[in-house]
Amino acid sequence: MSNAVGFIGLGNIGAPMARRLLQVSGGLVVHDVSPDATAPFAEAGASVAATPAELAAQTGVVCVVVQNEQQVGEVLSGEQGLLAGAGGDLVVAVHSTISAEGAEALAAEGARHGVAVVDAPVSGGAMGAADGTLAVMVGGADDAVDRCRPVFERFASLVAHMGPTGAGTRTKIARNLITFASFAAAGEAQRLAAAADLDLGMLGEVVRHSDRVTGGPGAVMLRPAAGEMATDDGLRPIFEHTASLGGKDLELAAQLGRELGVDTPFAELASAWLRAALGLEPPPGSES
Repeated sequence: MSNAVGFIGLGNIGAPMARRLLQVSGGLVVHDVSPDATAPFAEAGASVAATPAELAAQTGVVCVVVQNEQQVGEVLSGEQGLLAGAGGDLVVAVHSTISAEGAEALAAEGARHGVAVVDAPVSGGAMGAADGTLAVMVGGADDAVDRCRPVFERFASLVAHMGPTGAGTRTKIARNLITFASFAAAGEAQRLAAAADLDLGMLGEVVRHSDRVTGGPGAVMLRPAAGEMATDDGLRPIFEHTASLGGKDLELAAQLGRELGVDTPFAELASAWLRAALGLEPPPGSES
């Protein structure tokens, strides 16, 4: 079993992740379709493989950070893919965000060749990759994840093993729902603020500052369940207070929108769903 680590895909996030592996025990072997991407790594002491198959023959754990599911499939199963060059005990970690079903299919294909595939999407962007503070959400067998963990910990400060193959990808999907729904709500807030002739740059400063203090949406994700909480749950009084404040503020936002002629669908939707989201009552329209 080789102690070398392989890395495929040296783009915006992949390159800073891979740079944190340059001093890994056993050495780093990289591959990218662009020679310009691999050149700095060669200068820093990494080996460069001409194909994924060549890289697989030299490594024990391979990280893959390419653009989409089709590219992941080509890297793994193509004529010169990882499976074509894999020896025994290879583990492939797919960091690209693909479908959960795709991750399961890749794992099944890998298993037919004696290769373990884990899905390990990341959160934290290029900045997190550069400073080693990414979150890695991993799906796969315990032994395969354990093999990968020392590698992941070089570029991540949180490695969360979420379950079998596909669980890491499903976690990333849920996490990104928060991100992009928040972006849409932020756009609504900016339109409202612009109509009120407020400084949008300073509003952004306020949001980033307060999220650093409060933890943002993650601050309410404290429960092990998503349904309605028990009446004696210790969090209930806190969340009741949160819902009271939130309901008032969401109504004020909707009222301001009406006054300024700005549609506020996210404020209205959040107002309708806030108590259910906090586990204080069933979702609107459901049976108790």
